[in-house]
Amino acid sequence: MIVAAGRGTRAAGPLPKQYRRVGGVPILRRTLLAFREHPRIDKVRAVIHRDDRALYDDAASGLDLLPPVDGGSTRQDSVRLGLESLESLGPSQVLIHDGARPFVSAAIIDRVIEALTGASGAIAALPVTDTIKRTGPGASLISATVDRRDLWRAQTPQGFRYADILAAHRNAPAGELTDDAAVAAHAKLDVVLVPGSEENVKITTDEDLQRANRSIDAALELRVGQGFDVHRFAPGDAVQLCGVRIPHSHGLEGHSDADVGLHAATDAILGALVAGDIGHHFPPSDPRWRGADSALFLRHAVDLVAKAGGRLVHVDVTLICEAPRVGPHREAMVRRLSEILGLPTGRCSVKATTTEKLGFTGRGEGIAAQAIATIRVPEMQ
Repeated sequence: MIVAAGRGTRAAGPLPKQYRRVGGVPILRRTLLAFREHPRIDKVRAVIHRDDRALYDDAASGLDLLPPVDGGSTRQDSVRLGLESLESLGPSQVLIHDGARPFVSAAIIDRVIEALTGASGAIAALPVTDTIKRTGPGASLISATVDRRDLWRAQTPQGFRYADILAAHRNAPAGELTDDAAVAAHAKLDVVLVPGSEENVKITTDEDLQRANRSIDAALELRVGQGFDVHRFAPGDAVQLCGVRIPHSHGLEGHSDADVGLHAATDAILGALVAGDIGHHFPPSDPRWRGADSALFLRHAVDLVAKAGGRLVHVDVTLICEAPRVGPHREAMVRRLSEILGLPTGRCSVKATTTEKLGFTGRGEGIAAQAIATIRVPEMQ
């Protein structure tokens, strides 16, 4: 269960922090992916603020998740509501994780799950290594040095036997407890610590966000990939190009929506990742993709970049046809690419050209597209 109902007021910007981007990907999407792709996690549900549904739908687009539920006025309320929404599913165990901790590793998730075989609860945590000082009330004057030998910094995920933590939340004092381990302790449940990680940071402030982006870029190498695609004309009254429907005398033939521009862009990203091609990930023989929106394919490629610990930098698409005219629709195409890719419009390019009446595009038999994608990913040996 991913808790993402907060407003993130300590992080500057127009969006709640969980919907801001790290490495070009919404923080919450990175978090959701970490659990959705883990082999020992059966279901993932997010708890969100009721005003954030459109932001959530965009961040979670294409992911196999349970529908989100609305949170409450405090984190404690939100967790309780989320737990209650799972009751009909009858889970035996539940992990509770902060939506703004996008860099949790599979190893940490494994450690929390494994610890639940011998305890009602388990949390990821790190020992305190800094010297801790206590001040007097309302003053900056140091009043004491705190013994740090038995102090730990709590992280998430925090895992529990489901029935135990649900009962603990229902009986907890309202709004007084700052994490689920405290709720469990109030209910006298045994909770153990497992090693967390310094990388498993919670992004709280704008400085955290900037630091996360810097740390991603510092460890990444630059990659460039190219893609090329062709679709022939077929009966119809419009074509789909770079996510925009354009009226035309013909349609385009294809198993999906035949968006030649998005297909080329998808292959360019996959090429930069050395991850095969679009047909490998979405076989045309699979009926699931008949008539599918090609935005799903492109978002999948962007997700693979995020899962590899990288980020997308830039995409350039060139459409090759005699007709329809692309110019009047170019700005709409750039905006749509920007939405799908999670990039600023200044990093998305759409151009058009003809072949001077030469070849199959010159004869008006179809449309071709080529694309270049630039990504940054961890250096591979």
